[in-house]
Amino acid sequence: MTRNTADLIADRARLMGPNVPTFYDDPVQFVRGEGVWLWDADGRNYLDCYNNVPHVGHCNPQVVEAISRQAATLNTHTRYLHDGVLDYIERLTATMHASLDTAIMTCTGSEANDIALRMAEAVTGKRGVIATDATYHGNTSLVSQLSQSNEPTVGFGLGQYLRFVQAPDSYRAPDPDGTMFAAVVAEQIAAHEEARIGFAALIVCPYFLNEGFPNHPDDWLRQTAEVVRKAGGLLICDEVQSGFGRTGTHFWAHEKMGVVPDIVTLGKPMANGHPVGGVVAGRDVVASFRNGYRYFNTFGGNPVSAAAALAVLDEIADKDLVGNAQTVGSYARKRLAALKEKYEVIGDIRGSGLAFGAEMVLDQSAKTPASAFTDRIINALRHRGIILSKLGRHKNTLKIRPPMPFSIENADLLFDTLDEVLAETPVS
Repeated sequence: MTRNTADLIADRARLMGPNVPTFYDDPVQFVRGEGVWLWDADGRNYLDCYNNVPHVGHCNPQVVEAISRQAATLNTHTRYLHDGVLDYIERLTATMHASLDTAIMTCTGSEANDIALRMAEAVTGKRGVIATDATYHGNTSLVSQLSQSNEPTVGFGLGQYLRFVQAPDSYRAPDPDGTMFAAVVAEQIAAHEEARIGFAALIVCPYFLNEGFPNHPDDWLRQTAEVVRKAGGLLICDEVQSGFGRTGTHFWAHEKMGVVPDIVTLGKPMANGHPVGGVVAGRDVVASFRNGYRYFNTFGGNPVSAAAALAVLDEIADKDLVGNAQTVGSYARKRLAALKEKYEVIGDIRGSGLAFGAEMVLDQSAKTPASAFTDRIINALRHRGIILSKLGRHKNTLKIRPPMPFSIENADLLFDTLDEVLAETPVS
């Protein structure tokens, strides 16, 4: 059945319920993808500057072939023995610190973060969790409560275990060495202990992507990690968005930020769109969890998923996509810097590798967020064939996070088009 846009929107509401989100004022229907390109139902192509799920490119031939080959051979319950998942975990953990040597495979990042929080309880015997106040870590009953922007109306009584610290903001509240952030984390740890809940874990995206990826020097999280460890808690780094070479300087953003987490959680880009997630930790941490919880996952790490995830690691290495992220990301920030000189509405530029963007403001002195203007820019770019989004506390930061094969030529098309849109879009 082929539906037009109006029918698609109506049928989504009818069949999927109310408030199912879509991107853009005028939602787009994609029917095909290849590399960094998407095509809509009318045959128009769009440059994908947003999606990190197809990490090594939409419909990557090597990943597609690996999935097809394994699906044609075997796919079954993970309670049966199979080499694939073990081969993958060995390859994955080899990219991390030696202390991170064991993994639990899941289907989503939400599941991974849920497990990570339960791991922290199993290890510490406590339940107090700390997150930033502008983050997103998933949508299970437990993990969804970490996302204050979701404004949940039900919480299963979990709110008492959660405390929040203000998300770092290098533009409005510079914290060059992380001292301020470490101090507010320490305050919330003390509050958990005073409430007799106790402190179990701090969970952060080490590059703070949902918070607007503030400009921080390498090693910025080191003091915070020391505070967490001194208090007997665990550091959980959610690398769903920031991992697998995204920053260009390191394979993992936690390396860039100078820390070795107790737990790393993974998701979206692991298998290029095939539903794979995971939790990596030390053997003792995983053992504490498995001894405290009866956990299994029917599909997590199944043979087809493992084959897809292995193919992603192969593509990252074979195509030097981490190096590409560094080269193209550096070029992109130069193009952004030139636009900042031209347009006063650009208050700040930031990023590393293929995670970069610009914060829009109405007044550079007051740094007043230009949230509505940013929304107009996003929608105007969509109509010109450029797909990206926005994020941050004020939803006024362009979020540019393309597939890793993104090229300098792609960046030029993006910024030439952005230049045109900025020139034509009124700020007021």
